[in-house]
Amino acid sequence: MSTSLKVIANRSRLRSIAVASLFLSPCAAQTADFASGEETAPAPDPERFGPVRQALHDWHVVIGAGAAFKPKYEGSDEFEVSPFPFVSAEFFDRITIDPTGIEIKAFEKDAFRFDVNIGYDSGRDEDDADTLRGMGDIDFGVTVGGKATYTFGPASLFVSVDKTIGGSEGLLATAGAAISQPLSEHLILGAEASATFADDNYMDAYFGVDAAQSARSGHAQHEAGAGIKSVDLSASATYLINENWVVRGEQSVGFLVGDAADSPIVKEKVQSKTMLMLGYRF
Repeated sequence: MSTSLKVIANRSRLRSIAVASLFLSPCAAQTADFASGEETAPAPDPERFGPVRQALHDWHVVIGAGAAFKPKYEGSDEFEVSPFPFVSAEFFDRITIDPTGIEIKAFEKDAFRFDVNIGYDSGRDEDDADTLRGMGDIDFGVTVGGKATYTFGPASLFVSVDKTIGGSEGLLATAGAAISQPLSEHLILGAEASATFADDNYMDAYFGVDAAQSARSGHAQHEAGAGIKSVDLSASATYLINENWVVRGEQSVGFLVGDAADSPIVKEKVQSKTMLMLGYRF
């Protein structure tokens, strides 16, 4: 879950507990006893509702929807608008489930944190764009990986590694820095810079052109080896409308480099993506 959504989650905890206590705490007053000599029933033990209160405190869910304006594929000079639903659930400050997959906090000490994750690579369809005709499809794959983060103040440094099982069978490693700074009670600005390394499998699948693909597509043959694939920059603004509603906008720019940039299927080396999302925390 992003920093801005965690802020909403924290602000809503007190309200959730207060509402729960209205239903779970003993009644403030007992009904008068009209039968002389009868004993009043004992008040229910509030401790037995402790696990319920704790669950309300430790579960944070955000739902929403948004749209992204992005290239049709990595390297395309054509753009498309992709609407998407958004659901993010965080459990016990340890497990996060969102559209990208599942992330589990495996270790945390002081400023250092290590997460493991399971996600997916949706692959690529040769029908996505005319340039890809004859290149064949890249199948869907499951990704497994880990991410190490060191935080100091509003900034952090991170390194992540993700391996795809199925599909490209590729490996990506990303190193970067990020910052998230609240400017007021409602506005949070963020920025990130990173570089991504890709292995031979990934580069060959997404940017290479072999003899058979060249014959079908008309593109020149191209051997794409392991190396730095891209350098990426992003900036975001998150506005907390109230303790529940949040709107977030993000602009990112990726620069394809090396063998990726030299691929004949790459029509634009500078890849821009714009995203806008509205979410509700309950």
